[in-house]
Amino acid sequence: MIKFISKYALFLLVAFCASCRQNQTEVKKNSTNFETKDSVTSYGPNTMVRNVKQDSNGNILIAASFDGILRYDGKSFTNITGKIGSLRFWDVLEDRRGNLWIATTDSGVYCYNRNSFQHFTNKDGLVNNRVMDIYEDKAGNIWFATGGGASRYDGKAFRNFTTKDGLSNNDLTTIMEDKTGKLWFGTRGEACFYDGKTFTIFKNKDGKAFNNVWSIIEDRKGNIWFGGTLIKDKKGSVLVVEVGLWRYDGNTFVKVSQRGASVVMEDKKGNIWTTGAVKPNGYWALSRYDQKFLYNEKPTVTEIMSIKGTGMLCGILEANDGSIWFGSLNGVYRYDGKTITDFKSKERNN
Repeated sequence: MIKFISKYALFLLVAFCASCRQNQTEVKKNSTNFETKDSVTSYGPNTMVRNVKQDSNGNILIAASFDGILRYDGKSFTNITGKIGSLRFWDVLEDRRGNLWIATTDSGVYCYNRNSFQHFTNKDGLVNNRVMDIYEDKAGNIWFATGGGASRYDGKAFRNFTTKDGLSNNDLTTIMEDKTGKLWFGTRGEACFYDGKTFTIFKNKDGKAFNNVWSIIEDRKGNIWFGGTLIKDKKGSVLVVEVGLWRYDGNTFVKVSQRGASVVMEDKKGNIWTTGAVKPNGYWALSRYDQKFLYNEKPTVTEIMSIKGTGMLCGILEANDGSIWFGSLNGVYRYDGKTITDFKSKERNN
């Protein structure tokens, strides 16, 4: 009888481990490596800059869709992805080990160890090759928001999360872990959060879900900020939506502004910065919400820059020196508190 129980327990353990590995894929050791040869220029990109980050050495990292990943050291721009090929670059992140992770929307992700690139695609376990966001959690896992779900990489294997696991929508845009360890997912559909066991769609007091959320942050007070649309009604095939910047204090979702917020950032002083469309005029703006008035009924908003017509503004970074960097459809800008600098050459500006 004792032998039978031991064998049965062993069977359950094996079955449990097999179940845990169903959505986990070990990365093949023979993943292709690409040697790199940097190219240097005095000018910045003139194509869409979706995200701007900073590495541990203080260099500005620029994800320019069709130009590549550029590193700016204060004097010149170095293209570190020149040998990879013509891809659509979307995001870049330096992890705690000093590796650079690079997202593309057509060819998965690359890991750059400062010497060579390792390429990861769905053949290696990544859930989808269209990657929109890269995030490192507190445990050092690297998360990827993709067009087919979320992938978590622990350095050895990928663990994937999709609607089959409870994710609200497989078309992800952003991922963020809050101070409690809860993971927040923005999607092109309904946004949700994950407590390690269950995915929950977050809704306002009327039970309406937030849709098309592209950016989620947690401020120093523990509030969650995001930009998104609220579907108020549906008339046939036409959706009646409410666009804005939202804040969640753990109990209530509050609409802070009617300005669109495709990207949200908190600076060192506690000001909230956004880029997004301003309606009804429809132009795009870089906006700053003064931290002293964030909880007023009508917070004070300063419009730093606007682009009319078909232009748009994208990712935002506060650099170590306090300057604000932000992307656009045709390059990258820096705001030092007084002046906005465009890094394109005069010929490319004309």
